[in-house]
Amino acid sequence: MSQTSSEAQSSPSTEMHPRLWVAGDLNAFFGLFTNVLLNVLVLSSLALYVVQMPNDTVYGRILPALGIALPLGNLFYAYLAWQLAKKEGRNNVTAMPYGPSVPHMFIVVFVVMLPTYLSTKDPILAWKLGLVWALIVGIIVLLGAFVGPTIRKYTPRAAMLGTLAGISIAFISMRPAYQMFDGAWIGLVCFMIILLAWIGNVRLPFNIPGGLAVVVVGSAMAWIATALGWSDMMQPTAVGEAMQHFSLYLPVVSGDVLSIPLKQIWPLLVTAIPLGIYNFTEGINNVESASVGGDNYNLRAILTADGLGAIVGAFLGSPFPPAVYIGHPGWKAMGGRIGYSLATGIGVGLLCFLGLTALLLSVIPLVSIVPILLFIGLVIGAQAFQASPKRHAPAIVLALVPNIAEWAKTQVNGALEAAGIKTEAIPDAIMASMAKSGVLYHGMELTGGGAVLAGLMIGAIAVFVIDKRFNWAAVYASAATVLSFFGFIHGSQLAINASPSVSFGYGVATLIFVGLAWQQQRNGERISWAPSNDDEEEPSHV
Repeated sequence: MSQTSSEAQSSPSTEMHPRLWVAGDLNAFFGLFTNVLLNVLVLSSLALYVVQMPNDTVYGRILPALGIALPLGNLFYAYLAWQLAKKEGRNNVTAMPYGPSVPHMFIVVFVVMLPTYLSTKDPILAWKLGLVWALIVGIIVLLGAFVGPTIRKYTPRAAMLGTLAGISIAFISMRPAYQMFDGAWIGLVCFMIILLAWIGNVRLPFNIPGGLAVVVVGSAMAWIATALGWSDMMQPTAVGEAMQHFSLYLPVVSGDVLSIPLKQIWPLLVTAIPLGIYNFTEGINNVESASVGGDNYNLRAILTADGLGAIVGAFLGSPFPPAVYIGHPGWKAMGGRIGYSLATGIGVGLLCFLGLTALLLSVIPLVSIVPILLFIGLVIGAQAFQASPKRHAPAIVLALVPNIAEWAKTQVNGALEAAGIKTEAIPDAIMASMAKSGVLYHGMELTGGGAVLAGLMIGAIAVFVIDKRFNWAAVYASAATVLSFFGFIHGSQLAINASPSVSFGYGVATLIFVGLAWQQQRNGERISWAPSNDDEEEPSHV
């Protein structure tokens, strides 16, 4: 992205003092803040209405814990951006976005806390198990900080950005798109405002930021329609009820996370380990995404902050691990620099400490916010193709597939659960019936197992095949063999020999690639063990 005159790089010999706030930060703040706000509202609703947690636990423990964990991350990432801007002498560095991890939000509720509540009718026990789960995830992410830089160095950019694009298309874009069209009379209008302001760079009246415009316009349309009797989207009585939660809630450090017997912790590892790997893998991809945009952050610092955020949150009472968000290119395109992250952290902290989430949920229609998520998905999906060599496009598409499969499985599972069919053990007759209708559930489950890591591995293999670097293709195929053997990828759970057919396939592929690399060496071709040649327009062997 070209620099404007106000953001031109300073002379290296002149000490620079980066600006903490620029005009574009207001625009990016409303975008990121509403994004984080949306996720805080969703996780609050899940805790209150799905796990049936008491109001005191949600407003008195979970939200105040987030009010510490989230701002700490935002402030730290703003500090890293300030340091990078000062080091490189430029004012166009964009801080990494940070907030509650959306996949973890749903997994800890529906895989950990809800089953516990249904079997014991004890929401407090369910909450405590969620805290332990979040703590384990944080520890794994911290461990990932030591191996993450090496993974990033030797993994092709197309694979990292491709699997990130898969997340953005499947898990960030699809549901918001459905919600937008479900209330299209507001959602489409808000989305067009976003297209104009953030993609078309059209100046809105009074120079109002795009994020603020969609909230104001969407809320005004919903309340006017309600007042005229055209819609019942907004409930005036809900505003008064929400005000009852307005109070000062301060975080409390306690030993709740350490009060669970060890025998109840072991089952949590089945999901906590893959999700911890997911977190640091996604963190690697996000740092690569920021690097493509010109902001090259220290990966170890990013992952350490991620892991510590989850650990601090767990000890304070939050079972919802925070994470560095995908979307850095989107906030940078909006003009966000350092201040938008600082402002988001402060804003989220105030919301959580004062119990204002219920009030905002009653005032702002959800359909006016979700188009922002769709925009972020568009930008991230596009970046994978824009920032990678054209020859790697097939590998990017391949890296998308596991995440799309995993998303499709969640849709099928939701339909089955709604029909009263438990997805933990789907009857063979139902599986056969689905297969006849073209729904290959077992294949979908294997394709999407460990989707982020699976997309990374298969995308990397494809890149190295395209570049005829068969030695590296063999390395990644052998790694995929091991990962699938233990169920980290292409498996429904962690186990020994979790997916025999998948492991066999990757194992045979490893032997084929080893044979091709050996043949290259016999033919006198240069075999390079250097990191991936993402920036070369032609494969290195030519």
